[in-house]
Amino acid sequence: MQEILRVEGLSKTFRLSTKQQRLERTHAKTRVAVDRLSFSAYKGEIFGLLGPNGAGKTTTLRMLATLIKPDSGDATIDGFSIRTQPGQVRARIGFLTSELKLEEFFTPRYLFDFFSALHNIDLQLVAQRRESLFARFGIDEFAEVKVSELSTGMKQKASLAISLVHDPDILIFDEPTNGLDVITAKVVTDYLAELRGGGKTIILSTHIFSLVEKLCDRVGIIIEGRMAIAGTLAEVSPQRSLEDTFFDLYVSTTGEVA
Repeated sequence: MQEILRVEGLSKTFRLSTKQQRLERTHAKTRVAVDRLSFSAYKGEIFGLLGPNGAGKTTTLRMLATLIKPDSGDATIDGFSIRTQPGQVRARIGFLTSELKLEEFFTPRYLFDFFSALHNIDLQLVAQRRESLFARFGIDEFAEVKVSELSTGMKQKASLAISLVHDPDILIFDEPTNGLDVITAKVVTDYLAELRGGGKTIILSTHIFSLVEKLCDRVGIIIEGRMAIAGTLAEVSPQRSLEDTFFDLYVSTTGEVA
């Protein structure tokens, strides 16, 4: 297997505001979001990063997407460092997260063309990709509708199409089905499987066990910013459900009763 992503000792700590300290009922001035995290992903696979809310999944993916810098450690994507070669990394990835909102004043067509221009894609190719992706996700009739007037599901599908404008080989998706109805969620998961079949590598975070079991070739369970275990589903949970394995790891790691 060809390794396309290598994460080595990635760490990130955030300062807590007074308000955050009150909300989290802590006197600590900092919080370790990601703690010396290491794992690999290979070409043509879906790797799932599974963990509860606050485990560090989103922070990890934002570092991989070069949106924030790690405090220590590094990761290479297709051989390029997220710390020293962020431009090369961005050219090779597509990134989708519910935390990054589309500008609501614009339309899906305008935003697709705008981000295509940022990647210097030939206009004829832009038109071909837009037509194909908009048809695939049923965006056609909403192409000229402002984002503010779209449903949650349509916004997510438009965001997915826009993340693919440059036909990236590596896709990083943070909770790709979060908040979607069952129909839209199936459209998204079916397409992720198609992308894998086309040789794309997909890194996705989720807290949904069934999504991992349905889609992922390998999974890493992250708890309190640390990788508890990683491998194929058969390696991680050979004789029991993934849910049971996860909760055993959660209790042994945190000392809390799930």
